[in-house]
Amino acid sequence: MQDGRFKVENRVDIPYNPTELLICTAARLMPDSTTAFIGTGIPLLAAALAQRMHAPHLVPIFEFGGTGAILERIPIAVGEENTFHRAVAASGICDIVETAQRGFVEFGFLGGAQIDQYGNLNSTVIGDYYHPKVRLPGSGGANDVGSHCWRTIAIMRHDKKRFVEKVDFITTPGYLDGPGARERAGLPPGTGPYRVVTNLGVMGFDAESKRMMLLATQPGITVKMVLENTAFEMLLATKIEENPPPTEEELRILREEVDKDRLYI
Repeated sequence: MQDGRFKVENRVDIPYNPTELLICTAARLMPDSTTAFIGTGIPLLAAALAQRMHAPHLVPIFEFGGTGAILERIPIAVGEENTFHRAVAASGICDIVETAQRGFVEFGFLGGAQIDQYGNLNSTVIGDYYHPKVRLPGSGGANDVGSHCWRTIAIMRHDKKRFVEKVDFITTPGYLDGPGARERAGLPPGTGPYRVVTNLGVMGFDAESKRMMLLATQPGITVKMVLENTAFEMLLATKIEENPPPTEEELRILREEVDKDRLYI
């Protein structure tokens, strides 16, 4: 990576930056006519892009009560007034969390500072909890999203400091320590991590072992590069695809409509 762009041998610079790549990749994972719990940052932009590209009936759900907003302007945070713009409902945090608990939210989009092979996320602390190296923002609604949404999608940068053997603190439960662990902990059967989107690839989880598995690499990225930037043994799908790069139309909408003030990109 150089000057914010990926460089691939024998190819010219790809005209998008890593943040735009993450946004476009995440947006493609948002199906039309589904409900999605949306967090601040990249998930917000991905939801807005998805609504404009292929999912006009996507129902974004925000922690502070906005349900089904039309994302004509990007909110700065999940409690801002634009998360209620033309929404089908405006309630509060307790109602939103209960909605997820009752099984009405299909997707949850989250970030984190660390993730492990079972999809557990840490956004609380690096190092010992009481004597930390870094104190992070904490859960917010991340625990509720990962506990109760049917499918959780994590969006983050990919390196060995983030993709670790064991997270320092479980803020958001993935598959905990393996098959059956979520159910033993009292979490709803059939829920859990679904995808991990990074600047290097897209990962899923093996149905039996619940371990993370590489499904696709990002444009110009090799399987070796993914493995070298992962601190645990990642499983490999039988056939590993290469994601297509952002299209001209995706980038135009993202730059001219979704984030025209360049708050994120």
